[in-house]
Amino acid sequence: MSTALYRRYRPETFADVIGQEHVTEPLMQALRTGRVGHAYLFSGPRGCGKTTSARILARCLNCAQGPTPEPCGTCDSCVALARGGSGTVDVIEIDAASHGGVDDARDLRERASYGPAQSRYKIYIIDEAHMVTPQGFNALLKIVEEPPEHVKFVFATTEPEKVIGTIRSRTHHYPFRLVPPARLQSYMEELCRLEGMQVAPGVLSFVVRAGGGSVRDSLSVLDQLMAGSGDAGLTYESAAALLGFTDAELLDATIEALSAGDAAAVFRAIDRVVETGLDPRRFVEDLLERLRDLIVVQAVQEGAGQVLRHLPEDQIERMRRQSATFGAGALSRAADIVNAGLTEMTGATAPRLQLELIAARILLPGAAGEAGYAARLDRLERRLDVGGVPTSAAGAAAPQPRPAAAPVAPAAPAPAPAAPAPVAAPAPTREPEPATAGPAPVAAAPGEPEAPPPRPAEPDPAPAPEPTRASAAPAPAPVPDAPVARGPGGIDTDALRRSWPDVLEWLSRHKRVTWTFVSQNAQIAEYDGSRVVLSISTVGLADTFRRGAHAEYVRQALIDVLGVDARVEGVPGDGPPATPPEQPAPASRPVRDEAPPVDAPDDPGPASPDGPVAGSGAQPPRAAAPSWSDAPPPGSAPAWASPLEQARAAVAQEAEQEQVRVEHVVDDTAISHDDESIDDLTDVGVPVVERILGGTVISEEQR
Repeated sequence: MSTALYRRYRPETFADVIGQEHVTEPLMQALRTGRVGHAYLFSGPRGCGKTTSARILARCLNCAQGPTPEPCGTCDSCVALARGGSGTVDVIEIDAASHGGVDDARDLRERASYGPAQSRYKIYIIDEAHMVTPQGFNALLKIVEEPPEHVKFVFATTEPEKVIGTIRSRTHHYPFRLVPPARLQSYMEELCRLEGMQVAPGVLSFVVRAGGGSVRDSLSVLDQLMAGSGDAGLTYESAAALLGFTDAELLDATIEALSAGDAAAVFRAIDRVVETGLDPRRFVEDLLERLRDLIVVQAVQEGAGQVLRHLPEDQIERMRRQSATFGAGALSRAADIVNAGLTEMTGATAPRLQLELIAARILLPGAAGEAGYAARLDRLERRLDVGGVPTSAAGAAAPQPRPAAAPVAPAAPAPAPAAPAPVAAPAPTREPEPATAGPAPVAAAPGEPEAPPPRPAEPDPAPAPEPTRASAAPAPAPVPDAPVARGPGGIDTDALRRSWPDVLEWLSRHKRVTWTFVSQNAQIAEYDGSRVVLSISTVGLADTFRRGAHAEYVRQALIDVLGVDARVEGVPGDGPPATPPEQPAPASRPVRDEAPPVDAPDDPGPASPDGPVAGSGAQPPRAAAPSWSDAPPPGSAPAWASPLEQARAAVAQEAEQEQVRVEHVVDDTAISHDDESIDDLTDVGVPVVERILGGTVISEEQR
């Protein structure tokens, strides 16, 4: 028969008590100076050393060399009160849960009047003192207030507020506390070494969490794991299964899927939770704790290891990457949702349903309310600030990609060489068309000043870009559902996300520029077996990724690390992954192409002397209206242009400026002819990093 760990390693001196130095040090000093009180009240959570400290105090008082802060351990009293000793009649332990009545108190008072049999003091240790009835406390009040010289009282309780005030005021109150996780874990590592037990990484952190800071509870859990261990010792899998904790890999996959907005991966993780028999409520508790850890990691950054001492360094590094993809607002919102859902799961008859509803709320893009607005604003700020994209440009480019067609605008003057300058003359004569032409062509003339001039030959081939764009968009194969799409070796989107840190490590060794770009701005969105889609923070950064050599480096990293040879594409992170069109649709040319067909006669006939005929829709001729070939460039709008045309010109100019800016910062892997010479720079240090390299200086150390 084996003795329990908490009994086999019960402390015998104050120096052996861990985590209670604020109590043991004053008691040892009182023993040194001879200022020992007649009554003590030890309070605190269960299993933190209250009764053990009371026994040690009794050994110190009755030691043959004492009173002393360090009992000799060899005299009769020390041996009798030692671990596994027979005890002594002069140290009486009373369980107040069954001996708390007034009759028990009277009996104790009568026995206390007799002197000790063989020791220096008669010591009464009253455990669970809060269970003594008020009448029993009143019966003890007189002897506790004025005890004989040979009597000492030690009350131990978990609820000191239930001890009546008249007793509390006559004792020295020492509050015990829960042991810090790091201290408790190191203590159990020492016990495992003494027991010759091999322990896998992460097992003792499970034990500490299960014990909740109580030394006795933690040792009981550790004893249970040791009793069921085999030749391999304490393994991570057996500890997680026995204690019901969530596997760290499952938590990582769930967090990464939530940060990427991958609903399919999230619900697959929930299915794994249920299929493996894990309690959904325990999974929600673990998920809430992980979100708390992510908030701490994001707030503390490099000092997170000092706050989260129970986590290994590699786990903290993974959590740094996870917190960077979430953002502070989104993390706080997710933690609030999980916390509220955990409260709702109390007594729930369908815990899986509650868990799925919690996941669905987190996956929402940002609901109304303060938390939802903070999450959405945090996401927008990260997408704008990381790439340095101006707010105005991003606002024009991100919601709709059509204004990016500004490069097509220079093609507008293309018909000018074919049409002679006098072509401008037919424009005003075409206005007063006969009534037989119908009201539609005439109604389009004043509202659409960009209508094309009449062409005598075949129709304008401008509609060609529209089918070109339509045919280019379906070219890439649609991204199939993640559960079906698997690459070589059964790798899917979830497996690729788990291996993404290894890919980034390869890039950090071979291409630092691509590693910096991808690690800060990109994450895995989809993988269908032949194409890897990276979700990139902003539209400008996505264009930078497509134009540079970053995709090829990422592809090579995937080949070397995972053996996956797939096409790598970058898309803006604003919407679902889709291949952007190769050629943007023209912003204003399709409007001109949709104008009424030019079938009016060259000679519209004599105009009515009284002006336009009512109901015909005809307009009086304008004086020398300019033709389309004479239109100003997209950067400005003429004075005669309508507000619609002026707005389109402003959007085109802004998109063109954004395109020029992107083209100048696209390829940062090669030396450009317009790069600044570092010898001619007047700025040094931080200005160079911020203005030229686009970095953000967090701190600067002076050497």
